[in-house]
Amino acid sequence: MKIKVLVWLVFLVCTLSIKAQENLCVDFNLKNEPTEEITFNEVNSVISVSKKLNDKNEITNKLEYTNLTIKYDARAYESFENLNQFNRIQNEFKISHKVSDATKLNLVITPTINFQQNLGISDASVLGSFQLNQQLNSKIALNIGFERSTVFGSPKFIPTISFSGKINNQSSLMIGFPDSKFTYSNNERNQFSLSNSYNGSFYNLDESVTLYTTAAKISTSQMTTALEYERNMDKNWFINFKAGYDFDKKYNLLDENNHKLYDFNTGNGYILSIGIKYKQ
Repeated sequence: MKIKVLVWLVFLVCTLSIKAQENLCVDFNLKNEPTEEITFNEVNSVISVSKKLNDKNEITNKLEYTNLTIKYDARAYESFENLNQFNRIQNEFKISHKVSDATKLNLVITPTINFQQNLGISDASVLGSFQLNQQLNSKIALNIGFERSTVFGSPKFIPTISFSGKINNQSSLMIGFPDSKFTYSNNERNQFSLSNSYNGSFYNLDESVTLYTTAAKISTSQMTTALEYERNMDKNWFINFKAGYDFDKKYNLLDENNHKLYDFNTGNGYILSIGIKYKQ
């Protein structure tokens, strides 16, 4: 089955079930990340639906498709030019349970398929997280837990912690790991944010690379600091712009056991992103 057909069928199934949900969010983003000799272009589409089951329980399901295109400088990396197109499909299912007025538990299960062009059962893996949200006072909340994620380029268990809260009616702050974010709104239509996050992914290869016969996947990771602006165009439609810089950017070739075979030494670089979002 062709990749595009599979993706649209999955999205259609999700769309047909929207009527049974309370909230809907559709998000589409384009991102450009150039470095000195390699440019990463990413297209990302997300459909998220959520429903409050009762006073204590809420579920959210988020279906996401990502296409990563990698362009190499014509004078470099001639042996790797076939490593230029990758895909990821993942479905995040979240259950939130309110233990008390001050305590909430969040469980997330995220099946994901990361592949080059030919999709197979071996491309599937499971990520997820468990988090405790504790409201310390009227303004500050503590979020602590663990997750199996790819923020460092391959699936790993990592701890998560953050303190979050409202500074005033216009601004809020979250400080923690792997994400931190400051948000400010001067009115109900404009929102500005400054964020710092660790993020990454991996993609399985269809076949090994000529020079590296044990190569099984590529891995990308970085720490991103970015300034973002979101504008509410009308009741349901939003546009957003993001500009920032990637620090400690890594792009590696890995074997089946996530051992590094080759480091592309991309160096750091800036990011530019534009997106459109629909909420109801």
